[in-house]
Amino acid sequence: MKTAIVTGATSGIGRATTQALVEAGWQVIATGRRADRLAALADRHGERVHTAVFDIRDDAGRDAALDALPERFRGIDLLVNNAGLALGTAPAQQADLAQWRTMIDTNVTALVAITHRLLPGLIARKGAIVNIASVAGTYPYTGGNVYGGTKAFVQQFSLNLRSDLHGTGVRVSTIDPGMVETEFTLVRTGGDQQASDTLYDKAEPMTADDIAATVLWIATLPSHLNINRVELMPVSQSFAGFQVARGG
Repeated sequence: MKTAIVTGATSGIGRATTQALVEAGWQVIATGRRADRLAALADRHGERVHTAVFDIRDDAGRDAALDALPERFRGIDLLVNNAGLALGTAPAQQADLAQWRTMIDTNVTALVAITHRLLPGLIARKGAIVNIASVAGTYPYTGGNVYGGTKAFVQQFSLNLRSDLHGTGVRVSTIDPGMVETEFTLVRTGGDQQASDTLYDKAEPMTADDIAATVLWIATLPSHLNINRVELMPVSQSFAGFQVARGG
């Protein structure tokens, strides 16, 4: 039985990915900050899911959780770097620097730290890494500023990681989703349910299950195939137009 570790498994894409992998016969280490939500996953899936409660930004907490893994979960075949967030929608000149730092610490620093920690084992098992980035890393938009920058980092880090891992048998992939209806906008707006409802209203956005199915597809491809990057959007979403300021 193969083993995956999914960060940010308490909601959205992470929770859906955990469920999809378990239903496909994997066992999963599900990580996140909210113990109650992880416990619900474990209750649903039984011994196929091992939960590890820690903040992805907490190096000591992460290492303690990984060091305490039961023996049968120690051989990790797949790392799904899903934990991440956007905070704030203001343009850069009005943005909160603390929010910028939180996004960098979560989306960049924590992602590279857990990847670095798990690389020796992934190399030994010729495993795979799937990093969840975003179309925001490719297409700029007003208010995207540091969030878009962090996701562009994930894209470029993945490409360079694949280059460094050449010859090891480790596969590295990036998934760049567009609009997905999850708790993403609630987190970004500090819990503004109306903002979330307005964004997704009549837009037919993608679902967490759509992205989880993509993770599973990548993870179960033959070992000689590598998906470098997958970009997905709902049909209702396309690329933003250029802006032109006139006068003044």
